[in-house]
Order: sequence, then C-alpha cells, then structure tokens
Amino acid sequence: MKTLTIRILDEAAAIQDMQQRFINTWESGEYAGEFLTFESPAALFRAITPKRWELISKLQGLGKVSLRELARQTQRDVHRIYDDVNSLKALGIVEQDDKGISIPYQKIHTDFTLSSVAA
Repeated sequence: MKTLTIRILDEAAAIQDMQQRFINTWESGEYAGEFLTFESPAALFRAITPKRWELISKLQGLGKVSLRELARQTQRDVHRIYDDVNSLKALGIVEQDDKGISIPYQKIHTDFTLSSVAA
C-alpha cells in the first residue's frame, strides 16, 4: 500500500529522522512510505488549506477525475480548483495526466505533536 505521512518537524529533527529512515530502509529493504515534512503548523496550513484538504478527501473517494468534474463535485469554480490542484501537485500529493487528476496514495496520515516549551 502506497502511503504518505504529512508531519511537522523542525529542521534538525527532520534531518535526524531522514537519516534514521534511510538506515532502516537500507537494512530492511522494505518500503517505508513517502513523507512530506513542514517546519511549523503555520507552514503546513499555508500549504494545505481547508479547501485543499477537501479536494484531497474528495479525490480519494472519487478516484481519477477531470478538473471540471472535480469542480462540479466540490461545487467550486474551475479556476480555483485549478490553482489548488497545481499547489497540491507541487507538494506531490496529487498527480495529473491526460486522463485526469488523482491521489497516488491509498493512505494519507498526518502526524504532529504540539508541546509546551516547559515540557
């Protein structure tokens, strides 16, 4: 199953995690999934807005569809859908070919923890 994990990590933690995943994958030879990392909650929510989350969810249910059909299904303007799809394509969450737009992942997991400074 192709999976995407979206998470929030600071730069040092992201580098350390990437190194550990590389070692684990090298040793096991198993697929570890895809990862999309943001440095802060603000960066995550700037990149994946509520409307974009809605598109992701809708596309997972619909499968591969045309831009116009996606606009119809979400009751949104085609131009706005186009802009959001391009943003999601740039992040690697959405794929598009001559047959339509789709999510290449069977599972998308979002993982982040917010802690107080005193913790």
